[in-house]
Amino acid sequence: MSRDTNQSSGLWADAWIRLKKDRLAMICLALVAVFTLLGVYGEMVHQYHAWQDSTPSYQITNLNQAYQPPSWSHWMGTDGLGRDVMSRLIQGVRIAFKVGIITSLIAIPIGVFLGCLAGFIGGRVDDTIVWFYSTVASMPGLLFILAIAMVLPDRGLLGVYLGIGLTTWVGLCRLVRAEVMKHKEKTYVQAARALGIGSGRIMFKHILPNILHIIIVTFTLRFPAAVGTEVIMSYLGIGVQNEPSWGIMIDAARMRLWQGMWWEMTFVTIALFLLVLAFNLLGDALRDALDPRLSE
Repeated sequence: MSRDTNQSSGLWADAWIRLKKDRLAMICLALVAVFTLLGVYGEMVHQYHAWQDSTPSYQITNLNQAYQPPSWSHWMGTDGLGRDVMSRLIQGVRIAFKVGIITSLIAIPIGVFLGCLAGFIGGRVDDTIVWFYSTVASMPGLLFILAIAMVLPDRGLLGVYLGIGLTTWVGLCRLVRAEVMKHKEKTYVQAARALGIGSGRIMFKHILPNILHIIIVTFTLRFPAAVGTEVIMSYLGIGVQNEPSWGIMIDAARMRLWQGMWWEMTFVTIALFLLVLAFNLLGDALRDALDPRLSE
């Protein structure tokens, strides 16, 4: 057991060394860190105003300042109601991170748990889980998400969380199932069985730490997908309500784009592009760095 643990820790150390040598990956990591700080700041501002029971500045309208271009007083200009675009964009980062993290907290445990059961136990359990995730995968993803979000009485972030979280676990489940099937034949698992260790402990205490890198890479790749789905839902008017989601901001900005009010659409699109690109490139770099075949 200790030998396998040492190999696992060595894999992480080697992966970090390999990742630091990738300049593009480190730039993406820095971008993710910046967006994370903006999201935390936005959440602090939001919670402060909720605690004070006051209207935040990014929600206060001032028609006298509507459609002002970027300036020293408003770095990213103002929207059609005179609200500061930069403040609302930061709140959009907050919503994006909440969607990405909370949907991952729903989808990843489902995928890991079912994947471990299917791969380790096999037999009828495996057949049932494979049938179940194949059925879920055959459904149109976006329509299924919209259906779940619209069924809930409160069509806000809760509907977005459940809709995305309950429909995006299939890919991880397949990966975990395949890895568990491979690991259960290895020596350290056979030794654990010989010592009389239970199946649950073997799955979640011994096998799971050795496939943790797959879960981390999956998180970095599904995070931007969840954000993009939330933006589409907000753009369609289903999801976040009365909050500065990026989808709502893009929908509002497109109405005035042809009149030369370019700044809101431009800055929101750039932010969305950078966030998605940074997570995707970082996920690819992590996948290469954590590939055991590259560390041999």
